[in-house]
Amino acid sequence: MDTLLRTHNKLELLHPLHGSVERNYFLSSSKVPNQELRIGSKRFQQKWWLVVDLAVVGGGPAGLAVAQQVSEAGLSVCSIDPSPKMIWPNNYGVWVDEFEAMDLLDCLDTTWSGAVVYTDDESKKYLDRPYGRVNRKQLKSKMLHKCVSNGVKFHQAKVIKVIHEESKSLLICNDGITIQATLVLDATGFSRCLVQYDKPYNPGYQVAYGIMAEVEEHPFDLDKMLFMDWRDTHLNGKPELKIKNSKIPTFLYAMPFSSTKIFLEETSLVARPGLSMEDIQERMVARLRHLGIKVKSIEEDERCVIPMGGPLPVLPQRVIGIGGTAGMVHPSTGYMVARTLAAAPVIANSIVQYLGSERGLSGNDLSAAIWKDLWPLERRRQREFFCFGMDVLLKLDLQGTRRFFDAFFDLEPHYWHGFLSSRLFLPELFFFGLSLFSHASNASRIEIMAKGTFPLVNMMNNLIRDGD
Repeated sequence: MDTLLRTHNKLELLHPLHGSVERNYFLSSSKVPNQELRIGSKRFQQKWWLVVDLAVVGGGPAGLAVAQQVSEAGLSVCSIDPSPKMIWPNNYGVWVDEFEAMDLLDCLDTTWSGAVVYTDDESKKYLDRPYGRVNRKQLKSKMLHKCVSNGVKFHQAKVIKVIHEESKSLLICNDGITIQATLVLDATGFSRCLVQYDKPYNPGYQVAYGIMAEVEEHPFDLDKMLFMDWRDTHLNGKPELKIKNSKIPTFLYAMPFSSTKIFLEETSLVARPGLSMEDIQERMVARLRHLGIKVKSIEEDERCVIPMGGPLPVLPQRVIGIGGTAGMVHPSTGYMVARTLAAAPVIANSIVQYLGSERGLSGNDLSAAIWKDLWPLERRRQREFFCFGMDVLLKLDLQGTRRFFDAFFDLEPHYWHGFLSSRLFLPELFFFGLSLFSHASNASRIEIMAKGTFPLVNMMNNLIRDGD
């Protein structure tokens, strides 16, 4: 097990795009002549590359999805990313119905007929909802080649500054090239590179450590993935660690691919401040030893720190955001991939509509219209309810968390499916809350009332202010 703590991430590069595609779409800054850039009364020598309708900063799933769909409508797009051909580092798990709705089933390399949840040693729940592991290489290759076919330009660089003028923006890259765009989309994730916030940033943090491992054997059913395992008997011989876990619990998440190959991840659902990665790893080592899982080799490992909740960015503002940079992480679960991929066509359609409309929107008016479509009132209210859920989860210890998920997964599938996949809106979310309360044990109801009253009042006040 010592190799568990020493192995670093191993990332694979995508196969290069072939021939003229590589030459035409990945351009070198050495081929671009110097030109004069004027900012007010000052003049600078800059290398100009091109002028586009949309510049997408960041090459993650959300950014490429928007680039692909906007370019399909005939608008010019440039994707700017320091590593445009590198496979995304983290493993993505999704509910199969989410990817089916987006016609992305071919980007799942493994599926399971359902999932299992252990809330304690006596409680085992079967979730009748197929689950899948995203083939990151296939998904990125599919998006990348569609972008290339649509004429998207790719620039391998980092944006260091954006200068906004009345109807255009100038993106200055670290290689000296400047790109002019009518609209800028920040898809850089949690770095929040360009999108601005004006409120204190106080999220909870989901922290996870995972490994894709070759093991001698494991105890899990190959037809089911392990969604959550909150059992703590693996800490019986470690009193100090067990006390920590009783206050801020972690669970095991596992995707078994064969009897000897499995993805294992120890996760802190949400905490403020987040647990240390060392703490997470120590708990995982103890759990695997207790389960009799002996790791022979590690194919890759990942360390995830996901901010959850916190304020939305300034709405509206000149730069458009998507994904983590736009506050789109599910505040109660940490889910984002399916949500942001589903939001990509909303943003893309909005961009195409307003850029190509006779109204001729530009500058601040263009950005304001798109932000309104991305974060309409119903989505903001939904997020406020999810933040309320996060605030309650932050206050629950291990026993409270177990009682909560006992009730949660006893709900009608419509409710727990909809909550996890961001498909429920007000007022249906209130009916979800009432149903959860009715399914909860008496101890859980008392705890929810005691620990949820202040977050509930805070949520109601925020909803009233947002409605005004």
